[in-house]
Amino acid sequence: MSETANYTLKIRRYDPESGETAFWHEYGVDIAPERSVLDGILYARDHEDASIGIRCSCRAAICGSCGVRINGKSALACNTRISDAQAKAGRGKPIVVEPMGNMPVLKDLIVDMDAVHWKKIQRVVPWLLPDGEPPEREYIVPAESMIDVTQSMACIQCGVCVSACLSLEVDPEFVGPAALAKAYRFVGDPRDGQTEERLRDLAEDPHGIYDCTHCFACVEVCPKDVAPMDQIMRLRRRATSDHEIKDKNNGYGHEKAFVDMIETWGTLHEAQMLPRSFGDGSLIRGQTEPGAVKQLVEALPTAMRGLKSGKVAPKKLLFHPKLPDQGNVKKIYKEIESRDERIELNLYIVGDNASDEEGAMAEGSEEGLA
Repeated sequence: MSETANYTLKIRRYDPESGETAFWHEYGVDIAPERSVLDGILYARDHEDASIGIRCSCRAAICGSCGVRINGKSALACNTRISDAQAKAGRGKPIVVEPMGNMPVLKDLIVDMDAVHWKKIQRVVPWLLPDGEPPEREYIVPAESMIDVTQSMACIQCGVCVSACLSLEVDPEFVGPAALAKAYRFVGDPRDGQTEERLRDLAEDPHGIYDCTHCFACVEVCPKDVAPMDQIMRLRRRATSDHEIKDKNNGYGHEKAFVDMIETWGTLHEAQMLPRSFGDGSLIRGQTEPGAVKQLVEALPTAMRGLKSGKVAPKKLLFHPKLPDQGNVKKIYKEIESRDERIELNLYIVGDNASDEEGAMAEGSEEGLA
């Protein structure tokens, strides 16, 4: 039997019925180092204070009930070893446990998932919308057709990514990483008949797929490697590359401008990034649209600040140096664009061996370009 060790949990307590503000309380727990933070919380509840509130069920990172923040990082309490949490807290310091962020606190470590997480899941219509009459029996698709959505299907709806999302902190109306990962589960499903409609809805929503700031927080904390930000980027590629949805949020224009600049110069032409992002991504044609003109006028203060700081100058606007080996960059574009379809490398399914195959493919491509 493993030897036990003494740990101190500093738990944020809050009881709305008491009328008092939230406060911190420390509890000493005596459990084995390989046990979880959840075990430590339950130990404190069993041995010191039975009123500690925490949701939990499976204790095996399956149900997703015990999401909290441990030392400031969102995680499942059952999936975090208490010895690891102590190491991150530092020797002699308490392990800080508090409720998840971006959601109202109901009591102690229990948050209102209905108010935020589940409300946003409902926003993306989380069920199949097939076209035509239903089949006589079940919908049957080849297994390989479902590979693309298997990663998003692994989500256990724990809300940890929602807790960690920095975009949600700034914009509480953002659809959020969990809901958008769920959206891709149906966008990528070959049985769904509303793919373009789903994508257009999320592209036109100012709080939709273009509200993500690529902070990688959701990728870092996800206990099931769903990588919600990856699913958001897939939604964007589907919307822009596959369906060419020219949204009012300028997601299409921004992506096209970025891609075209790298193909032309090899580096980002920052002086043209803002104007090119409006409309269709071009420097002149897209700016003639009424909506683009309005947005350009509204962006004038930003441009003026760029001129004042020296980041943007008339010369930089007109002239931008190309990379010395820009021809090789163009060859990469030509190689990719010559393919009939875009290949999504899903490491979640194919595993690490795919890196060897990808390397072999890359070598073959380089030989062909030489």
